Amino acid sequence: MIHFYRDLLGARQTYRFPDEGTPAYVGLTLGTGSEFGLAATDVAPPARRHIDLCVYADDCDAAVAHLRAHGITITEEPADQPWGERLARATDPDGNPLVILSRL
Repeated sequence: MIHFYRDLLGARQTYRFPDEGTPAYVGLTLGTGSEFGLAATDVAPPARRHIDLCVYADDCDAAVAHLRAHGITITEEPADQPWGERLARATDPDGNPLVILSRL
């Protein structure tokens, strides 16, 4: 998951525990102020609850092309929305829904 969020979405790793080996927790920053963390869990699907992580990109279509080129499943192609954004949907490598947005 670190590869997906850091290397493909461009998040910057700000914290990792432990420093060596498989991390139990990684803190990430996306853009100029969005922070989130990835934590290891022993909870197996279907007990896991999903959320939609929304990520803003400068260009929704370019972001989708980038993810697709790296084997990420796109579940909804980019389309203009009536509220003034362009929206697409994908799934991260663990199957969590990901919404990719850009402002029109």
